[in-house]
Amino acid sequence: MISTGSAGRKRALAYGSAALVLTATFSAPAAITAATNPGSVVLHPPEPTGPHPVGRTELHLVDPGRGHPWAEGSDDRDLTVSVWYPAVDGGEERAPYMTRSLQGTLRSELEQVGLHRDTVDLESSRANALLDADAAVDAGPFPVVLFSPGFRMNRFLNTSNAEELASHGYAVVSMDHTYETPAVDLPDGRVIRTRVPDTETETYQEAIAVRTADARFVLDQVAELAAGRNPDADGRELPAGLGGSLGTDALGMFGHSAGGLTTAETMLVDDRIDAGVDLDGTLSYHTGDGVWADSTLEGADRPFAILDAGLSGIRRLPHNSGYNEAFQRFVQASSAPVLELYTADGEHMGYTDHQWILPALAEVHRPDSNAWHEAVEAGIGTIDPEESVRTQRAYITAFFDAHLRGEDVPLLDGPSADFPAVEFVEQP
Repeated sequence: MISTGSAGRKRALAYGSAALVLTATFSAPAAITAATNPGSVVLHPPEPTGPHPVGRTELHLVDPGRGHPWAEGSDDRDLTVSVWYPAVDGGEERAPYMTRSLQGTLRSELEQVGLHRDTVDLESSRANALLDADAAVDAGPFPVVLFSPGFRMNRFLNTSNAEELASHGYAVVSMDHTYETPAVDLPDGRVIRTRVPDTETETYQEAIAVRTADARFVLDQVAELAAGRNPDADGRELPAGLGGSLGTDALGMFGHSAGGLTTAETMLVDDRIDAGVDLDGTLSYHTGDGVWADSTLEGADRPFAILDAGLSGIRRLPHNSGYNEAFQRFVQASSAPVLELYTADGEHMGYTDHQWILPALAEVHRPDSNAWHEAVEAGIGTIDPEESVRTQRAYITAFFDAHLRGEDVPLLDGPSADFPAVEFVEQP
């Protein structure tokens, strides 16, 4: 995602040096529990609100013959995905929040925002999801929703929304984009680290092209899984009933930042996706220089939602289609309805787990460095964290309920007194 001018570019690719430290690696949950190490805290994500317990499993997928433009000599493309799904609560242990390599990266980078490397007890941090629990196949089939994270971010950074959707009867398949994600742990012990060469527009274009191919390949593997086959490259035993619970007749996709652009670009070339959601991702490669993506100029021909927030660009204008040319072009080019919801008091990273992570850490450790304050102010804005989480969960779920399940959802018809932080942006 790239917005107007150098400030918008920072929003997309670097998001400020302090914010990038957390953006790239900080994906621990939020509610504080007892710590096993003195001075550290264990974090836990907000409880999902739906009727289903949530399971999570991991898949190692290999796309043969497709390497990567930043990895010379790479032949096959290894991808790791997490699948969140409605589960049977059989007392399984909760899934670890993040992989071991991301834990290690975070420890070294916490110091850059004025926090000790042992601020968080990452080994004890857990998601709500039950690890490899049996799928609630009798309650399915469940619509499948693909998730793509932001540029140089990881698949765990939107755990709250993934678990919320799964608790309401969706299967969410979240991807890491190998060689862009800070660190990808493979089952054989290999760790593939980021090889992003720079933050220039050409690199960003390469990244979106690779991401789009990743998304289409993952959809192929979801179809294999739903057909009763095991696409895991290592033949790992998958949770009982998982494949049979997937309803691939209704497919959605959402993404944060660059993942939002990835969603729009994938929908252009893959008609399997019935509806898409962009979480604050400017729909172009570089708005200031007029470097448009195909989706900028062609829009969407199926239902699409944009949830944007805060200010961007040198002039610090609202980051919505009233001021951002990329959004304007996308909306005007779209033949399908585009729902745009703007949160004035939010900011870009508020659409990730940072929305509750940062306030939770501030409450316990009260950091006072300039880097920390910059990360908070530029990252999540001034919106009440609980209100932000509640609001985005409600609208993301409502949008997919309407367009993947065909339900009548009055929440999408206009402003609601229950969610006063959100403005409906009028489209031309």
